[in-house]
Amino acid sequence: MDRETAEPDVRSMPGEKAAEWVNFHHNHAAPSTYVYDFVWDITEDAIGPFCTDVDGNVLMDFTSHVAAAPFGYNNPKIMDRLESFDLVDPLKMAGQDFYAGGGTDPESPEIPTATQLLDRLTDITAHYDLDTVFLSNTGAEAVENAIKICYNNGGHRALTFDGAFHGRTLGALSLNRSKAIHRKGFPEIGGVVSVPYCTCEGECSCGWKTNGPGGNVAADKLHHDRGVIDPEEVAYLIMEPQQGEGGYRVPNDDFIADIADIQRTHDIPVISDEIQAGLGRTGELWGIDHTEIEPDVITSAKGLRVGATVANEDLFPSETGRLSSTWGAGDIVAAAQGVATIDAITSDGLLDHVVARGKQTTDRLHDADPDFVTDVRGRGLMLAVEFDTKKRREAVVNACVKRGLLVLGCGHKTVRLLPPLDVTEREIDIAVDILLEALDDPDVRHAGTSKVEGEPTA
Repeated sequence: MDRETAEPDVRSMPGEKAAEWVNFHHNHAAPSTYVYDFVWDITEDAIGPFCTDVDGNVLMDFTSHVAAAPFGYNNPKIMDRLESFDLVDPLKMAGQDFYAGGGTDPESPEIPTATQLLDRLTDITAHYDLDTVFLSNTGAEAVENAIKICYNNGGHRALTFDGAFHGRTLGALSLNRSKAIHRKGFPEIGGVVSVPYCTCEGECSCGWKTNGPGGNVAADKLHHDRGVIDPEEVAYLIMEPQQGEGGYRVPNDDFIADIADIQRTHDIPVISDEIQAGLGRTGELWGIDHTEIEPDVITSAKGLRVGATVANEDLFPSETGRLSSTWGAGDIVAAAQGVATIDAITSDGLLDHVVARGKQTTDRLHDADPDFVTDVRGRGLMLAVEFDTKKRREAVVNACVKRGLLVLGCGHKTVRLLPPLDVTEREIDIAVDILLEALDDPDVRHAGTSKVEGEPTA
């Protein structure tokens, strides 16, 4: 497959082979948030955003596996390095009990391992004085360990935000505020208080700003004379620098200034959840880099291929038995992929490219001013198109896949666009053309306002 000339080519979605594969899969699969009956054929051609399914359909993937494949499919910057490694078995080992070395020199090994991944992560978080990393398996585990190290330093309360999504494990679930179905019936960590995540333009209407003693909901609650929460009891504040599953919502500058002031005034550790927004996705290395907030902890995963909790050494517990994980520091392939991914992201010009292609996308959509679209937003290549109704959004997702473009929903009525970070100008034009064509699909134009169940999440 030639990336420079490839185009979507769909005969039917889903095809007969995909339907057969999906039915067989669900003989034993627990119910979960599968979005499409799309079955990627890993034995067939794929490059960049282009991939082939088991029926031979060629599709353009603008989900990047929910940012877990930041360079799309089979990118040479990743694959060429992996192919040069003389890999062995086992490729996974109990990473907190043993070490893996890719040769005799840790400064320039033949194969990078978790040791080099730790080094890369502290390099790209050094501007926040974060010098210590705990590797785990997933983003949820990265969050779990972030809140554990904060609780370890005192306090039993926490602040989270309306619309937040931080993972599916019980601790992370306790911080989620995007949809009731995520937490319904599950036990929760106590003491978690949620407040508005302000994205208002102009006068605040979400409830964040108040006439109280602190000027906003969180500062009111923490006020030394009139508040209802003792700041010394707050172990951490956790936030996404751009909300993901909650709707790709971008915080406004006043809200960010308020959070920074709360952090300074009350010395509350701030955890920046970068699992979707990090690693160049927004046009900066970290989503929090767009703000004045100095994070005390950064969580990363997805495109990193492992989970990572990054903080200053002083925040981590000194007892060696307090944190552990079986595969996080012992997945040799994932660690090598993570190193290659960071090296590709930090190469010259990549972040500028992300900003330029993001601007191309939003400019084209704004210029088209399509029917049913109420907002186009985002940073870099973490972009969202919001529609007038939830049912319309679902119809758009389906109309796009019929034409060979994979996109995902988020929030209540929003489509997210997550192309590969090295997406080309041609590929952006193809995807936007498909999206605009999908908006003229009869199913989209006639979509009503009735409730649509089973919203996909990540």
